[in-house]
Amino acid sequence: MDLDAQVASLQQSAPNDGVTGNAITTIAPSLKAIAAQLKHSQYYVLQTLEQGWMMTTLSNRTQPNTQKNIVYAYPTLQDAATSQAANKDPQVMALPVPVIHILFQLLAMQPIDSLIFFETPGKVSQGVEIRRQDMQALIQAQLQQNQQANSIPPDMA
Repeated sequence: MDLDAQVASLQQSAPNDGVTGNAITTIAPSLKAIAAQLKHSQYYVLQTLEQGWMMTTLSNRTQPNTQKNIVYAYPTLQDAATSQAANKDPQVMALPVPVIHILFQLLAMQPIDSLIFFETPGKVSQGVEIRRQDMQALIQAQLQQNQQANSIPPDMA
């Protein structure tokens, strides 16, 4: 599924509250810009039977009190299935999720600080980190641009 189709799918699954669909339309260019930098159109995310995403808390080696919560996104089902978290808990399964949906969820899942996308099948030692604060800053800039573009100049008569 290409990125435009993923955005359309996200909009269709959004609640019909008159806000979420419009928000998706507004931030879609930012979501697509980030997704375009990644290699895969979908990734496998470890989930519980209740469809909650598996979160991992990492501690800084030099500052043990500094922690961050991350979600891993794997390029293949096999990579996800062989991860430590999947091996530890039989209640965990890996499901494919479109990359746009993963990025959108980062904005909604408050305890998550970052997503780690593993790009190369079989190599889960190196990944691309997408930090929540960076994504929020990009989207905030997008929203400000849209506000400025849509505002009517005060001297317009």
